[in-house]
Amino acid sequence: MELVSRMSVLMAVFLGLVQGIAEFLPISSSGHLAILQNLFNIDYSDESHLLFDVLLHLGTLVSICAVYRVEIREMITDGIEYLRLKSDSNADEPVVLKPPGRALLFIIIGTLPLFIALLFSGAIARLFFNTLFIGFALIMTGCLLFVSSKFIKQGNKTDKTMTMADALLIGLVQAIAVLPGLSRSGATISVGLARGLTGAFAVRFSLLLSIPAVVGATIVAIYRAIRDGADFSQLPVYLAGFVIAASVGYFAIQFIRRLMSRGTFGNIAYYCWGVGAVTMIWSLINLATA
Repeated sequence: MELVSRMSVLMAVFLGLVQGIAEFLPISSSGHLAILQNLFNIDYSDESHLLFDVLLHLGTLVSICAVYRVEIREMITDGIEYLRLKSDSNADEPVVLKPPGRALLFIIIGTLPLFIALLFSGAIARLFFNTLFIGFALIMTGCLLFVSSKFIKQGNKTDKTMTMADALLIGLVQAIAVLPGLSRSGATISVGLARGLTGAFAVRFSLLLSIPAVVGATIVAIYRAIRDGADFSQLPVYLAGFVIAASVGYFAIQFIRRLMSRGTFGNIAYYCWGVGAVTMIWSLINLATA
């Protein structure tokens, strides 16, 4: 069966819906998109759909910035103010980072391990076609969510008391979670809870930590689109996916925050287990009948 070469509005909306939901809920957007790609023989990220890839990433970026616009503004403002005071040789008192500035610093630190993941980008890309691995990774995601929710008590760390070690460890987990089927938000939130972060701050830091990764992925996608040539003839179709991804992503973020506040964050584990098990069974059947 040949790959789908033209994208319909319905498919763009559907993929935008999946991206918006799965990017922020701890169910692995990369895993779900890879499963759909293999199940329906769709490849929206090939050369003919590079522009759609760009717009999907921009949609999720818009969602995060819309929800955390106040926090982002405070982090940037405090970061600039700290650098300004630090460079002032006439300052009489030592300059101390305020909590928003500390959060910005920790986001930068937590992003650094992603550069290690770039070294293995070729091997990681091949796993997107291995649905057996993706199903297993989804089951592992469910286990991580269940354990962190049921057996780890929330701590009291926020941007005021979080440490550099916390940020680095969460960043390392984010780098590992580039594997399809492992949820980036699920892994980083779970490790944040294990490190003693409050539930609300674990969610906020996890989602803000995704901004550099999403920006980086968008830049790479734009570069590929310019290099290989983007198909602008389907721009109206792609924009439908962008709008859906941004809109649904906004509500998905609100939903995960509500789950954490209600203590039901770990219930998503059952969904991951179900999808993971079905995916593995489907993969084994395909292998047996190939």
